[in-house]
Amino acid sequence: MILLTRVDHRLLHGQVAFSWTQDIGADCILIANDQVPKDEIRKTTIKLAKPQGVKLVIKTLEDSITALKSGVTDKYKLFIVVESIEDAYKLAIAYPEIHQINLGGTRAAEGKSNLSKAIHADESERRLLKELLENGTEVEIRQVPSDKKLQLQDVL
Repeated sequence: MILLTRVDHRLLHGQVAFSWTQDIGADCILIANDQVPKDEIRKTTIKLAKPQGVKLVIKTLEDSITALKSGVTDKYKLFIVVESIEDAYKLAIAYPEIHQINLGGTRAAEGKSNLSKAIHADESERRLLKELLENGTEVEIRQVPSDKKLQLQDVL
């Protein structure tokens, strides 16, 4: 069962990993990203941030979608983490059982404007987010569980 899908450009890191995993009661974290499976340094860094007693799986987006659709993940209380809004969109469109997306952090860059202090999106990303909302996906902004939940539609 998918407990939460989170967008965080840092993927899995420190206190955020522990606070979210503990708050939602996850027993497995899926990092869905096309670069990390090929990058041993990033993989090692992510593994260091994994909370003890929680399974960590690192797969490409395509392999993540295949695993989700196959049912092999059904036995887990799953916390999915992706690096970008685009990756969250691809995952949610391919696997409609994703009903909630948490925006935790995206990189600031030229052409992007703030949706919150930690969320920056360009026009293309805003369109993807609006489409997710139109499809009935709940999209909320929150860096850590103790932050006040901010609904995306209230920001757009």
